[in-house]
Amino acid sequence: MATHDYEDGREGYDDLASHRQQPPQAQELGYDPNFVPDSVKSFVVHLYRHIREKNVYEIHQMYETSFQTLSDRLFKDTPWPSVDAVAHHVDNDHVFCLLYREMWFRHLYARLTPTLKQRIDSWDNYCSLFQVVLHGVVNMQLPNQWLWDMVDEFVYQFQSFCQYRAKMKNKTEHEIALLKQYDQAWNVYGVLNFLEALVEKSTIIQILENEKEGLEQFTATDGYDYNGGSNVLKVLGYFSMVGLLRVHCLLGDYHTGLKCLLPIDISQQGVYTSVIGSHITTIYHYGFANLMLRRYVEAIREFNKILLYIYKTKQYHQKSPQYEQILKKNEQMYALLAICLSLCPQTKLVDETVNSQLREKYGEKMMRMQRYDDEAFAIYDEYFSYACPKFITPSAPSFEEPLVNYNQDAYRLQLKLFLYEVKQQQLLSGVRTFLKVYSTISLAKLASYMEVDEATLRTILITYKHKTHAVDSSGKIISNADIDFFIDDDMIHVVESKPAKRYGDYFLRQIVKLEGLINDMDSVKLE
Repeated sequence: MATHDYEDGREGYDDLASHRQQPPQAQELGYDPNFVPDSVKSFVVHLYRHIREKNVYEIHQMYETSFQTLSDRLFKDTPWPSVDAVAHHVDNDHVFCLLYREMWFRHLYARLTPTLKQRIDSWDNYCSLFQVVLHGVVNMQLPNQWLWDMVDEFVYQFQSFCQYRAKMKNKTEHEIALLKQYDQAWNVYGVLNFLEALVEKSTIIQILENEKEGLEQFTATDGYDYNGGSNVLKVLGYFSMVGLLRVHCLLGDYHTGLKCLLPIDISQQGVYTSVIGSHITTIYHYGFANLMLRRYVEAIREFNKILLYIYKTKQYHQKSPQYEQILKKNEQMYALLAICLSLCPQTKLVDETVNSQLREKYGEKMMRMQRYDDEAFAIYDEYFSYACPKFITPSAPSFEEPLVNYNQDAYRLQLKLFLYEVKQQQLLSGVRTFLKVYSTISLAKLASYMEVDEATLRTILITYKHKTHAVDSSGKIISNADIDFFIDDDMIHVVESKPAKRYGDYFLRQIVKLEGLINDMDSVKLE
């Protein structure tokens, strides 16, 4: 539903909304927060009734379609009516008003530029909403799409606030005074605490464990409760694990991020795949974290699966407000896959369809990335900057020192670490070239080819072993190498993994082509 479910690329570092043309502020358009058009009155009354009746299908239709249609028709450049103006139409229901404000702020972030006070008010609303879910009695069933959007928007607004706060240079005295006064708003510990509390209070980790043993149902019902209960806490807890992965990736803590996602088995279909935004966000951050931890094979495998899925299903999302963001994330993941395959040439893990798309987009540049010269490093820099998450510095600025912008500091640090890793790979490109040619070769011969002495060659070979192995989430050492070797009495013996031939894919493609031909022939009218 929101048009910014995923982070923007490189341009996002310069301005939170620079990629959108900014409409005039609401005040300039004569916006009256207390005026409620009849269509809005009807919308909130019906939505309130459906929520009370737990009619998930109707709630989903109103949330996904009606809200978007009314926004486009009546509130393209202005916020929706204030919560105070609609509250008496819904019996002043506290929880409904919190949900309405959550949608109100989401629309504001998507269509306008929020003021600092509005950012703070949105934080307060999330605090109130999550407090009700955690400590109150919430007897509702809400669509997974809405519950995912809540978590996704919560993390997005946290990221947006950190970027906004880090641009101190042009802040007014009023803004600085507000930042000092509301120093707990969007505090990183507060954000993490809410997400962790939702995971813990929902007992979702235990529920998923019980499901594996056949004691409970969660994935089979997409998280919905068909016995008259509520799905809100359970599903929010589930999506909060994805939210935690995303927050830790934004902070550059990839180990902790992947640890938070461990209870979800991403090799299987799950509730996270029931919402396209959740599916893409999960795999994007999972793949990126594995890339940064040198687990290239795992990153390639998951990027391949999600890119193939998007390729097959994107036409079904063309009318979705998220369609542009799906395409944007698709392009970013192709760039990340190009990086992974340049550092770890495991093309056998990539489906033919994805591989042909990749060659079309990045084939020429991927050839240049293998050279590890200045031009190659520039391409690595370009692809990383385009495809990485929008890293944040979560700490507040020092108001005593001269005010400077520090919104790019975290990004520059992650880029520096990544390029340092690429630089180390430069040493190994020559070794791999020779190992591909020989099945056995003496150390002396390889040393002379590489124009180094034997002691240096041994160091290079140990480095190759180190760089082609990584530690997985369970602590086991895993290999990323398509070519491995061992040394026995000054002889290097090369072991090359043979890719299993996949005849099935070939036959399926030919069957689809044949069906297309038959359909074309059937449509030809013979005279």
